[in-house]
Amino acid sequence: MTTLVLVAGGVLLVAVVVAFLLRRRFLLSGLGAVTMWLRPGGAPRWAVGVAWFSGDSLNWYRAVSLSVRPQRRLCRAELVVQESRRATHEDLALPVDTVVLTCRTASGAQELAMDASTVTGFLSWVESAPPATR
Repeated sequence: MTTLVLVAGGVLLVAVVVAFLLRRRFLLSGLGAVTMWLRPGGAPRWAVGVAWFSGDSLNWYRAVSLSVRPQRRLCRAELVVQESRRATHEDLALPVDTVVLTCRTASGAQELAMDASTVTGFLSWVESAPPATR
């Protein structure tokens, strides 16, 4: 009986690891997928994930998760970039050459961090939003 439980636990562990790796491969293989760190306004920690540009929204998926749904969806029409800065020693989780963008969204302030090579494309995507109708 103990052997059966150990084998079942091992199979379950292998299945979870395979599912995690397949999800990660799927997320990173898509066109327009970039690695992006996100920190909600006032939060102390950065969370790494994969962001997909999907039409008029940016879908952000947490890297360490099995969920197939985005954890954050930022609408391009409601996204305003307020400030840009280089990562500092206070941003311990970020690589040195990372750019941090402070953004205002409908759900509040967000900080997005990405490689310097990704910033130009991101800003172009934000600025190409159709004008808001009033």
